[in-house]
Amino acid sequence: MNPARLETLLNLLMLAALFGALALWWAAKRGGKRGRIAERLRAAAISLRPDSSIAHEDNGDAGVRAHLMQRLATLGDRLPLFDAKYRAELGRQMMRGGYRGKRAVPILIAVKFLSGIVCAMLVIMLGSHIPVIGPVTRGILMVFGFIAGMIVPESMLALRAKHRRLAMAACLPDALDLLVICTNAGNSLAVSIRRVADELAFICEPLSEEFSLTADELKLSGDSTRALHGLAERIDLPSIRALISTLTQSMRYGTPITQALRTLSRTERLAHIVSLEEKAAKLAPKMVLPMMLFILPAVVVIAAGPAVIQILEFFAKR
Repeated sequence: MNPARLETLLNLLMLAALFGALALWWAAKRGGKRGRIAERLRAAAISLRPDSSIAHEDNGDAGVRAHLMQRLATLGDRLPLFDAKYRAELGRQMMRGGYRGKRAVPILIAVKFLSGIVCAMLVIMLGSHIPVIGPVTRGILMVFGFIAGMIVPESMLALRAKHRRLAMAACLPDALDLLVICTNAGNSLAVSIRRVADELAFICEPLSEEFSLTADELKLSGDSTRALHGLAERIDLPSIRALISTLTQSMRYGTPITQALRTLSRTERLAHIVSLEEKAAKLAPKMVLPMMLFILPAVVVIAAGPAVIQILEFFAKR
């Protein structure tokens, strides 16, 4: 047999052994009656999911995307990789990234698994062209590639959540000012949050969505403390936590909400101005390196270019 084919077959066997070991580990971990009951409940939940909406949209891009999401969600539900605690943590990360659907966590798990497989296969294909790397080293690199591929989607989700938090933090002082105006006009907290969400729809869509969801929770459940703490959990900003603490204490002790919101709005506005001044102060040192790399050489060429040309012509004539 060709040595290259033999090495490829060996790499594939190692990949299959890795997945087999993961499956055996999970089976041993979930052994017992509770694991079997949980598996049956999960299979029943998958079988009861409606697929009629997908059948009506198969003609367009939306139907293809919905069908793909359904397949990924099914794969994520059936993958025995993570326990309930880790799935709950992934659910919180998905909420902070702006994904609140019931299939968000299974889709993320499926994407993580497929990304790990792709990275492991890339390591196998690239490692087969390097004769210095032996089979054992290639197997270790394959495991690390699988782990790195599993981390990549979660890192991208964390980056999206970070950008989303920064966008909401930039628009929070304006939202607090609008909230002060609404409460000062005599509106209730739920009506004020709804009005602010409507006004922020074209300015900051993530913050508008979070405020709209909080207003719906306040209207339906009536438990203001739970709804406000849910807002703080979804956004995960210190300023939002300060706002929720202020609103909760005002409702608990009966103090005027408008005065507390006005004080908090003034504080957030001052903090926003200080952060802008800090960024402006850091701009000058950051511009030194680009100026030395891109602007200074052009200035030197323009200033010293004619003199260098005249000197070269003078020595060329002699």
